[in-house]
Amino acid sequence: MSLRILVTIIKTDKPFKEDSSKLRGYIGNTFSQYTLLHHHVGENEYVFSYPKIQYKIIEGTPIIVGIEEGANILKEISDDLHEIKLTKNTYKIKSIQMNQMDAEFGKCRENIKYKFLTPWLPLNPQNYKKYMEIKDWKERKEFLNNILVGNILSMCKGLDYMVMGKLYAHSLLEREKVSYKAIPHLGFTGEFTLNFKIPDFMGIGKGVSHGFGTVKRIEKNDRKKT
Repeated sequence: MSLRILVTIIKTDKPFKEDSSKLRGYIGNTFSQYTLLHHHVGENEYVFSYPKIQYKIIEGTPIIVGIEEGANILKEISDDLHEIKLTKNTYKIKSIQMNQMDAEFGKCRENIKYKFLTPWLPLNPQNYKKYMEIKDWKERKEFLNNILVGNILSMCKGLDYMVMGKLYAHSLLEREKVSYKAIPHLGFTGEFTLNFKIPDFMGIGKGVSHGFGTVKRIEKNDRKKT
């Protein structure tokens, strides 16, 4: 399966200090006519599906990823983006760089290595309790690997892709405390391998539209020699 991906890199006059939820809030409020930008339908209703527009802050740079129809929306609003005005800071936009690609998405025979560019949030209240009750590190690792596969299957469902066959995940992760919607969460950074093709800068797990769980493929020549 091929996915149309648009990676929009926003160059501002100073490094972006706020988190991606602030970026999402500003864009969503400014262009509220586009539901995919904010996932709100009415005051208290939300669209629960895999986000086709995802907001990231990577090394102080705002990045917005559009998938399929999300890419079209980003192109439509780009000419009207001149600043990002938040409560404490206003960022003047110096340039917007758009990189569009048709990226492969789906199960494959090879095991591909990825890294998390932003923390992955795999745990909800139920499986957080289960995770903390597991004392053996190998069992914890397997527990997270199973959630990782589940996250991929959920993403596939949201993108109308049917997985034929079994997925195998292997991870090497470190824990990290993060805040999502002003609530403390246990996040994970590090690397994993998976027999599945994920386009760069797409997210998996909880909080994808807010920039969590952003992955990037590690090319063979990027891997450290051991």
